[in-house]
This record gives sequence, structure tokens and C-alpha cells, in this order.
Amino acid sequence: MDYFHIIRTIVIAFIISLLLGPIIIPMLRKLKIGQSIREEGPQSHMSKSGTPTMGGIIIFLALLITVATSGIMSNDLILLILATFGFGFIGFIDDYIKIVKKRNLGLKAYQKFVAQVVLAIILALYQSNTSIVETKVIIPFLNNQYLDLGILYIPFIVFVVVGTVNSVNLTDGLDGLASGVSIIVFSFFSLVAINWGMNSIAIFSSSLIGACLGFLIHNAHPAKVFMGDTGSLALGGAISAIAILMNLSLLLPIVGGIFFIETLSVIIQVLSFKLTGKRVFLMSPLHHHFEQKGWKETKIVGMFWFITAILCIIGVISLN
Repeated sequence: MDYFHIIRTIVIAFIISLLLGPIIIPMLRKLKIGQSIREEGPQSHMSKSGTPTMGGIIIFLALLITVATSGIMSNDLILLILATFGFGFIGFIDDYIKIVKKRNLGLKAYQKFVAQVVLAIILALYQSNTSIVETKVIIPFLNNQYLDLGILYIPFIVFVVVGTVNSVNLTDGLDGLASGVSIIVFSFFSLVAINWGMNSIAIFSSSLIGACLGFLIHNAHPAKVFMGDTGSLALGGAISAIAILMNLSLLLPIVGGIFFIETLSVIIQVLSFKLTGKRVFLMSPLHHHFEQKGWKETKIVGMFWFITAILCIIGVISLN
């Protein structure tokens, strides 16, 4: 597979996603599938209340159509699609409950956690039983040396998957933030996959680049649609599944650094408040902290995109 094939895949997914927007967004609006804004969130976000959500459907449909017409199919590709759909379905149910109940909270935390753990275990079992390196993962910066996790592989993968999925979900708080960061991360995976001859993963990653690019046209500030948990959990599932199949789980905190920094900011905020009664950040996740400091939404998003690009370059260097 050459780079032309990858570029063609990106363009096809982009066009499909771009064209699906004007079809699906009015449908979401007609069905009154609008975003509820957290009362404890930034006051500037109140104007976004009612903006159509569950736009992740656009990304998934563009992905599905592009992959189905790519002429490439394998067990890995099927698993990647199922993982994306599985986590996206959890998000869909969560969004649906929020909309029907007209409240900001959907599924209970333990319900989402159990469902995510089940899917993560399936991913771990598949990879450990089909990969030629079994329970080994690549150690960054050590010239493709492997670490054999043995019996710790499954709990490690569960931790990675659940952590990644929810980190992407937390990052989806500003127009174009999660979709833009995801595009850069998928670009990293696509580049590495094509150089490693992992054609299925290259096609899958490239399809998501195009699908997210098309969605970003509708999601950029001021957003006409939000991806909702339907989209953010699906993207998190896709990112973690790709990393697992490429044995790059240890690289996720680097290339997906923004996702993990966002989560870390929430953890620090909660622990600090419970232990000392004081908050470290003006508001968490981290992007809200910068908003409270007076930064424009577009500036924060641009900065996070730039940081992700730098981190992905570091990721490439770590594998050489």
C-alpha cells in the first residue's frame, strides 16, 4: 500500500462526512436532540445549550462507508470497527438518556465502567491470542524493545482502554478540540501503520482522519453540532484499539498527551479539594481553566492541537 491509497481514503471519508453533516444535523435538530450544558461549567457555554449533539453518528457512518468500499478487510479491521461501534454505542445510550430525561447526566458511572471493562477485556483477549508477540508491548525510545507483561497484560490493557476512552470524553469540551486532537493522533497511527505494512490499521486510521476532518467543518467554532458521548467514546475506543493492535499502548501517554493531561487535571482538582479544601485550577478539565483565565476558545483549541502535533513527532522519534 502506498501513500496515494492513504490520501485517497482520507479524501473519500472527508467528503462523505462533509456531505452527511447537512443531512444529519437538521435531523438531530428536528428530533430536538440538543446539548444540555452543565450548570457548574463556564457561563460562556450557556449559549451553546440546544446545539444538536450525538454528531458522532456522522463520524461513524463516514468511517463505515469508507472502510466498506476500501476493498480491504481483515479480522483486525473488523475488530477495530466493532470496538469503535461498541464504545460509541455506550456513548449513544448515555446521550439518549440525557436527551429523554432532559438532564446532563446519562448512564450511571458504574454502568459505563462495567460496559467499558467488558469491551476492554475482549480487546485484550483478542490481541494476546492472535498477536505474534502475545502479551508484549513496545517500549518507546528503546529501539523497538518489548516488555512482556504476562498475566498483567489483561488488567494493563483494561486500564489503558478505560483511561483512554474517558480521557477523550473529558477532552470533548470545546468546539473542535477532541476532533482536532484525534485527527493528529490518527495521523500518527496511519503513518506508522503504513510504514510497518499494517494495511488494515492504516486504512482504518486514515478513514477516521477524513471522517473527523469532515466533522470538524461542522464542529469548529462556533459549532453547528457536537459529537456527544456517541462520538467521544467511539474515538477513544478507536484510539485505544489501534494502539493495542500495534502494541503501542505505552506510547499513548505521549501521542495522546493532551487527553491524559486533561484527565490528570480533573484528578488533581478533585484530590486537592478533598484533601485541602482548595482548588489547583480555576476549573477542570484543563481547557476550562484557560477559559476562566480569559483565553479565547479558539486559542485554547489551537494550542492543544499544536502540542499534540509536537507530541506525535516525539512519538515517531521514539520508534526509530
